[in-house]
Amino acid sequence: MSELNKIALKIISNGKGILAADESNGTMTKRLEAVNVNSTPENRLLFRETLFSSESMKKYIGGVILYDETMNQTTNFGKSIPDLISSSGAIPGIKVDTGAKSLANSSEEKITEGLDGLRERLNKYYELGARFTKWRGVYAISDKYPSKISINSNAHALARYSALAQESKMVPIVEPEVLMDGNHSADVCLSKTSEVIKKCFEELILHKVDLSGIILKPNMILAGSQSKRKILSEEVAQKTLECLKNSVPNEVPGIAFLSGGQTEIEATENLNLINKYNNTNFIMTYSYGRALQQSALKVWSKTHKNIQETQNIFNHRARMCTLAAKAKWSIELEN
Repeated sequence: MSELNKIALKIISNGKGILAADESNGTMTKRLEAVNVNSTPENRLLFRETLFSSESMKKYIGGVILYDETMNQTTNFGKSIPDLISSSGAIPGIKVDTGAKSLANSSEEKITEGLDGLRERLNKYYELGARFTKWRGVYAISDKYPSKISINSNAHALARYSALAQESKMVPIVEPEVLMDGNHSADVCLSKTSEVIKKCFEELILHKVDLSGIILKPNMILAGSQSKRKILSEEVAQKTLECLKNSVPNEVPGIAFLSGGQTEIEATENLNLINKYNNTNFIMTYSYGRALQQSALKVWSKTHKNIQETQNIFNHRARMCTLAAKAKWSIELEN
């Protein structure tokens, strides 16, 4: 067992999942302003510090993905954020891409940037305490998209990033997200997601990435957000498993799903059913942002001083997701 494989398994074993707290300042500003909170470095730190100090960090969260600002912040009681996370037994990680920009010759699509200077940034993040990394490629679905240009160029970037991350002794999270936006059917999502993931692994293998030392972070198979052909959670689970069984090599230790526009309950119920029917060797868990944080953020926004109530809400949500990762969740537990 390689050191990278050990880190990957520590993050996702025993029903533990990943807290995606790597929102850029722009994204975090939108979320804070939506609950009438000013987006200052102090407020962003205060909310995240509240989550990172919770009981969930010991029981349910195996890793936390950070944004550069948070990675370099110090808590109000003098600990660095990576040290706070590590002291709970979870592993600090870092988003290292610099965002999705318009793709040349296919301007309605995106290519993720951030490879320039990445080796040096990775070395710096390792020194700060990060032991895993994340890079997100995004793919839109329409009559024309995702195009071959988008599929190939984003897969190539994900592979180059992953090779550099492993060179720096960190586990790369590989996140090819096929977006929910649109009126496409779940079957179209299945077809396009399968194509995207297969191409990613072609490139990862070409770049000699150790597949036992990565974590895949895909979307679930869902109908588009504007589709009139929604499918039930049972079918989401079956189609998602079909996609992954046909696209992901067996060496990959685990899959941590993104929530991608689902509600907290939808993301939990779908994960639970995926694990109920999981007949693969892959660990199937969660890497959620909004689906872990949104209810806690609403409570926190009303009174920043009520840390315990915010943590109680977050603890509940993390516990529900971990139960789902063990196929032990039910809707009755939400009350």
